[in-house]
Amino acid sequence: MLGLHTPTSPEWLQAAQLDAASVLTDHAHCEKKAATMAISLLNRYPEKSELVERMAELAEEEMGHFQMVLRKMTERGIPFTRDPGDRYAQQLHEHVRKREPERLLDLLIVASLIEARSCERFKLLSESVPDHDLRQFYRSLLESEARHRTTFLSLARLYFDPTLVATRLDELEDAEASIVAGLENEPVMHG
Repeated sequence: MLGLHTPTSPEWLQAAQLDAASVLTDHAHCEKKAATMAISLLNRYPEKSELVERMAELAEEEMGHFQMVLRKMTERGIPFTRDPGDRYAQQLHEHVRKREPERLLDLLIVASLIEARSCERFKLLSESVPDHDLRQFYRSLLESEARHRTTFLSLARLYFDPTLVATRLDELEDAEASIVAGLENEPVMHG
């Protein structure tokens, strides 16, 4: 269902298990950026009513997740710090074409890939982090991340020919796999 062409490495999982604070801090930034991205899409494409409605819902849900992560951090005495950026997402966005309508298609697919990778990593964390509370927390987010992946792909198929979507999705899944293979396995959501 996730369509990822390469799994997360065991080295990432080991790093994440050893530094829950860094993962939580980065996770908070990821939720905040997901909400911002949804708002950006509805601002950029106001004439696409289905997209506007779905992105408004998604932005609200992502901000709710952001607040949930902040609460987990507060419970553990973890400060919310400045966002150092997400090289994974930045590299994925380099594959987004500049001209419309291809830009919209690529933005939707890239967003779906980010959600899929997050979902995969939440599943790994929900099965293996030492802290029982954090395992439950990550498990609670799995369904929404998978649904977000589906939302972006459904919108892509609504506005574009499904064959075109499938072709571009396969291309960007290959690019995503290459990016993941080059990551340094840092204790961040997409490290």
